[in-house]
Amino acid sequence: MKVLLAGAFGNLGFEILKVLVKEGHEVVAADLREKENNGLEGKYTFKSIDATNPATLKGICDGCDVVITTMGLTGSSTKFTSYDIDYHGNLNLYNEAKEAGVKKFNYISVIACREPGAEKVPMLHAKALMEDEILKGNMEYVIYRPTGYFYDIAKVFKPYIDKGEMQLLKGYHNVKANVVDCPDFAKFIVEHMNDTNKTYEVGGKETYTYEEMAKMCFRAAGKPCIIKDSPIWMFGLLANLPKIKKAGKHDIILFSKWTLSHDLVGKDETGDASFAEYIKEYFGGNK
Repeated sequence: MKVLLAGAFGNLGFEILKVLVKEGHEVVAADLREKENNGLEGKYTFKSIDATNPATLKGICDGCDVVITTMGLTGSSTKFTSYDIDYHGNLNLYNEAKEAGVKKFNYISVIACREPGAEKVPMLHAKALMEDEILKGNMEYVIYRPTGYFYDIAKVFKPYIDKGEMQLLKGYHNVKANVVDCPDFAKFIVEHMNDTNKTYEVGGKETYTYEEMAKMCFRAAGKPCIIKDSPIWMFGLLANLPKIKKAGKHDIILFSKWTLSHDLVGKDETGDASFAEYIKEYFGGNK
């Protein structure tokens, strides 16, 4: 089977690429740039694309049976917004896939993007808008809504653990999530990529509150657990500071506020990886 994988060299994309190659699929790996010395050279075809420029997508889906896209803005940017990438960029790819006669379009969205209030968070709203385009289109689809990833929690918590003091939202310590490991999620995506008109809310096998996550991080790092409260309104204030907006951090702060104040538990649990064991290894190695 010929698969177009867009965003092939991001954290999740590369895990999907490894699964597709292992299973013997013909893969067109598309991204802005190729990850060098990745160990899979010669087992896929690389195409350089800029999803905001439809001309770079021309013909990229020709002959493909399935498109999988992980494209999305995951951090701060002074050049692009979530609407540029998550919505318009993926819509450009969708239109190209439709023109090429692709049968299946697989989109990596995010959990809770359609909940009330999510329309005020650009990193969620842009995903929801793209889902709308897929749902009203005539191409078969699979939409995956992950809860979050092991490495995201570790990366976000690390500066606080290094400092020795974690900040959580006041009144929201018991908000919970069952984040999933990228390799496990990648296997789930490929396993279900030929499903017809399905939406999955994907999480890992372990569910923890953010306070429990913070405690296990401190414990793994061998440090006393110190958790302090931040008022939720502080995030809104920070997000709208001129210097924050200028640095392109407005959207990511609003997204962080949302994730720390809403339960993100996916009903479609997958994988065998343990988040608790991942944290032990991640922070334990820093001692």
